[in-house]
Amino acid sequence: MIIIFGTSPHLMETFRHWRSRYGYVLLFLLAAISKGSACGALSSPQCFRRNEVASIYICEWSFNTNESDVTFTLYFTDIFGIEKKIENIKKNHKNIIEEEEDLTVSDRVDIWVEAHVGNATCTSPNVSGLLIDSVKYDAPHNILASWLRNNLSLSWQAAERYPALAEVCFKKHGNLLESCEKRLINTTNEASKYNVVIVNLMKSSAYQVRIRHLATKYKVPLWSNWSPFITVPAALDCKLEVNHTSRLLNGTRQVTLTWKPIPHQATLRGVTYSVTDTHSSHGCPCKRKKSQTSRDSNHHTLHVSYSAVNITVVARNEAGKSPETVLHVPAASAADLKICDQTLLNAKLKRRTCLELYELQDADLNPESVIILTARKQKKGEGIKSSMKNFTRYLYFEHRCHNGKPRTVKVCLFYLKEGAPNKEPQYDKTIPKTHSVYLSWKEISYEHHRGFLTNYSLCSMKISPQKEPKECFNISASMTEHHLENLTPGAKYNITLAGVTRAGEGLLAAQIIETLQEKPFNVWLSFGLLVVFFIFSAVCTVIIKRIKAKIFPPIPRSVILDFIPRYPEKEKPEQVFYSQQEMCDTKEEVHELTLYQPGLEETPVLGVLKGEWDDTTDEDMEKERSDSAGSDDECLSLDSAVQTLSKSQMAELEQAEAELARLIYRSGLVFDVKSESS
Repeated sequence: MIIIFGTSPHLMETFRHWRSRYGYVLLFLLAAISKGSACGALSSPQCFRRNEVASIYICEWSFNTNESDVTFTLYFTDIFGIEKKIENIKKNHKNIIEEEEDLTVSDRVDIWVEAHVGNATCTSPNVSGLLIDSVKYDAPHNILASWLRNNLSLSWQAAERYPALAEVCFKKHGNLLESCEKRLINTTNEASKYNVVIVNLMKSSAYQVRIRHLATKYKVPLWSNWSPFITVPAALDCKLEVNHTSRLLNGTRQVTLTWKPIPHQATLRGVTYSVTDTHSSHGCPCKRKKSQTSRDSNHHTLHVSYSAVNITVVARNEAGKSPETVLHVPAASAADLKICDQTLLNAKLKRRTCLELYELQDADLNPESVIILTARKQKKGEGIKSSMKNFTRYLYFEHRCHNGKPRTVKVCLFYLKEGAPNKEPQYDKTIPKTHSVYLSWKEISYEHHRGFLTNYSLCSMKISPQKEPKECFNISASMTEHHLENLTPGAKYNITLAGVTRAGEGLLAAQIIETLQEKPFNVWLSFGLLVVFFIFSAVCTVIIKRIKAKIFPPIPRSVILDFIPRYPEKEKPEQVFYSQQEMCDTKEEVHELTLYQPGLEETPVLGVLKGEWDDTTDEDMEKERSDSAGSDDECLSLDSAVQTLSKSQMAELEQAEAELARLIYRSGLVFDVKSESS
C-alpha cells in the first residue's frame, strides 16, 4: 500500500513541532491513527464480467474506513502506456461498458484504484491481465433443497450453460458452536439449474447451508460471493396418520380430518398441508382449489357428497413433501335402493348439477370405475350413454352444488339395458330326507346378473316311467335356501334352479337327487328304549319305597318261634326238647312275664315280668339275652310244666300264646317268652 500525504506548509510545521516535543514514537502512533482513520485498507480492484456473453465489466474493491466522504479513481494502462481513468466514483465498485469507455478487453492492461479521503490519498496495488479472461458469477440465489434418503440435493439458477464448481458450507441447525463443514462438488446442469448432492447426512435433522460457485471454463475464474445461510428442514419421509369422521347433513357429508403433529425439525421455515378430493378435482358439482392449512393446524374439515370419494392429504415443507395419505370414504349407506327411471339420462342438467355413475362389481357398493357428466359437458354435446356398458349394474348419483357445498339429491340403481343372468347359481348343500330335500346355494355375482334379479325359480320333477308333472316355486332373490316338501320316499327327482330378471330366466343349475327309503322300526333302538324304561322303572320303584319307608315306617314281625307242644306218650321226648332248646337258644331280648291260664286258679305257669317297660341299652339287652339262653334249668322247668298239662289245658295255652305273640310289642321291641319252672 502507498500512502501519500499532502505537502502544505501547515502540515510540515505540525510535523516539526511533534517531532521536537514528543519524539519519533509519538509521531509513529499519530501516523498509524491517521492511516486508520483516513485511508484504511484498500484492496486491488477485480474486474470481470458475469458470463461469456455479458458486455458489461464490473470492477470492485474493498476499502475500510470510517469516513463518509470518500471518492475513488479507477486507472487503466494498456501495453502502450496509455492511461485512462474514471474519476469521482462514490462506491467501491463500478460497472464499465466496453463501448462507452473504449476499453480493449482482449489486451493486457494494468489496473489500480485511488481512494481520496479528505486531504489523504490511498493507492492500491496494481493488477494485470486480460479483462475477457476473468468471469465471476453472481452469488447463488433461490436455492431449493430436497431430501433423497440421507442425501441432500441442492439446486439453484445456473449462471450459464457450462457446469461450475460449487463449494458448500453446512452445519446442523441450532448448534451455534459447531463449525461449518465445507465440501467442493462439481455441479450438473439440468434445465438451466445447477445441482449438487451432499451425501451421508441425517435426514431427520435440520441443517443450515450456504453456497458459492466458480466458473471452470475461463482462464481467470473468480469465486462468487457466498449466498446467505438457508435453513433446510428435516425430511417428511413418513405418511401422515390421518383419521376421519363423517356426519350426514341433508344430502351432504361433513368429513373432519385429524392427524398427528409432525416433528419440530421438519416444521422449520413452515409446513403446509394439501387436502384434495376426487369430487373437486372433477368439478362435480363444485369446483374447488386445493385446500391448505397453516403449519400450526392438525385438522381440516371439508364437505363431500354421498358418493364414494378419495381424499388425499400431503404435508409439504421447504425440503420436500410427505408420501400421499389417501383415505377412501365409501358411499353413504342407503337402505332399499330403488331402480332408476330410464328417462333420467335424457333430462337436461341444470347449472351446477352433475351425474355420477359407478360401475358395481359386488354387493358392497365398491365402485370399479366412475362416469361423470356435468352440465357443461352436456352442453358441449358430450353424452353419458356412449360411455356406459349394456348389462352392467351402475350406482346412480345426482349432485347439486348448494352454497359451495355438494349435495346429493338422488341415489338409485341403473341398468342401461337388461338381460337374463349368464351364469347359473352354484349349489352349496343338498341334504335328502325321506319326504323332503334341503337345498342351499350361493348367490349369483353382480357382474353376472345382467339385470335386476327379481327371484329364483326352483323346479322339481319326479323321474319315473310315467310322465310326472313339474312343480316350480318362485323364491325371493334375497333367499339362498329352500325345503322341498311332500316328496316320495326312495324316489329320484330332477332339481333345477335359475335366476330370473325382468328380461327372463337365466342359465339352469340341475342336479338329480334321491330321497331316503322308509325303514322299519329299528330293533336296536327299541331294545335300547326298553332297557332304558326298565332301568327308569327300577329306579322309580326304589325311590318310591324309600320315600314310603320314611313316611310310613313298617311294623316289624314277631321273632318268637311258634310253640308246638309234643306229648311224651305219642311223640319222642327228644324232639320236644329239641324244639324247646331252639327257642331257648334264640338271641333276642327277653323280659320275664307271668301268664295266667283262663279257668285256672291263678296257677302260675310262666314267670312274672322282671320290671317295668323301660329303655335299656343294647349291651344290657344282650347280657340279659345271654343269661336267658344260658339258663338250662329254666328251659327244663318249662318242659316239665308242659308235660304235666292236660290236653284241654294245652289247647287253651296255645291260644293264649298266640294272643301273646301279637300283643308283646312296644316301641318297636319284641319280647320273647321266658318260662319258669313250676
